[in-house]
Amino acid sequence: MTHIAIIGAGQAGAALAAKLRALGYDGRLSLFGAEPVAPYQRPPLSKKYMLGEMALDRLFLRPESFYAEQEIDLFTDTRVASLDAKTRRLRLADGREITADRIALTTGADPMRLPGAIGGDLPGVYTMRSLADADAAAHEFHAGRRALIVGGGYVGLEAAAVAAQQGVQVTLVEMAPRILARVACAETATWIKALHAAHGVDIREGCGLDGLNQCGDTLSARLSNGSTLEVDFVICGIGVRPATALAEAAGLTIDNGIAVDVMGRTSAEGIYAAGDCCSFPWKDRRIRLESVPNAIDQAEAVAAAMLGQPHPYVAKPWFWSDQYATKLQIAGLNTGYDRVVTRPGDKPGTQSHWYYRGPELLAVDAMNDPRAYMTGKRLIESGKSPLPKAVADTGVPLKDLALIPAT
Repeated sequence: MTHIAIIGAGQAGAALAAKLRALGYDGRLSLFGAEPVAPYQRPPLSKKYMLGEMALDRLFLRPESFYAEQEIDLFTDTRVASLDAKTRRLRLADGREITADRIALTTGADPMRLPGAIGGDLPGVYTMRSLADADAAAHEFHAGRRALIVGGGYVGLEAAAVAAQQGVQVTLVEMAPRILARVACAETATWIKALHAAHGVDIREGCGLDGLNQCGDTLSARLSNGSTLEVDFVICGIGVRPATALAEAAGLTIDNGIAVDVMGRTSAEGIYAAGDCCSFPWKDRRIRLESVPNAIDQAEAVAAAMLGQPHPYVAKPWFWSDQYATKLQIAGLNTGYDRVVTRPGDKPGTQSHWYYRGPELLAVDAMNDPRAYMTGKRLIESGKSPLPKAVADTGVPLKDLALIPAT
């Protein structure tokens, strides 16, 4: 009997295991997860779960009975310590050794943490990546507390929104000149900053954290602008790194993650990768996508490739962020844009920003405007680029934009 081992029981690992069975694989199938729980959704952790709007049982991707019914050996609380790429032998942290015919790495990404030298290991300093992280910080989120959020990316901003909604006094610091500097245009950042200001969040741009000191039950934060801030807890949202340690130690090629081809194959025969941990060819470059849709779609493509039914994986990037009552939906990748076109929505409080490189539409940010998002997504995926002046003209219906190509 053949044996496929999947290392990493997150969104990609769970999707890959389910797809293997759906495609008819009837051999031994093992799914190894370092966390003590079955695979679960991560996005709600910093949103609905922290707000108490989503119960724990709703976080799980599948009921535990699914794994037994599908004869998937789910190993929770089990860390794979090493991998021999030539023999495809796994050594678990408890000393057990397991050999597989094919292996998939779906190890995800690890949160970047504040250095211990500036107080990142003090009590009251949290990251927001895992269920354990969310549970550890949950008791802090109540009225009257004071929070410092470090990092003005989507994770930091979502944590700020949740805290503010719980009555926490929130200060957010971002070292870059503005929030969302790496991922969004100034227009989107300005919109989001105003949204947070309306909810009482104090956003300080061009300002970093130099250090933390314990002062009884509180923390004293020294900011890079010379000021100090007394807070009750700190959330670190400064980004993630692909979890490549296992692959790197095994000698696999690393390039902004585990390097794979369009079939999900790594540099070692019989070993594949999918999800946040890997980079892959896309258009004229290599990218790594941290998103649920990519984790699922790429994992399912890898499942087919592992069973000898390969077809090139073509990513269709899309993302979302929920902050207060605003849903930000993003289609495409804006890398290399040289122009942003703003289109007001049909209702108050709605708007979209369309990114162009020359005449080519690259991406769309839509704030509470799902019709603009879906239109932009369809246009990008079909390779169509409407004239920027048509996008800006609300007299041109969204449905007609596909009929007005760029010239």
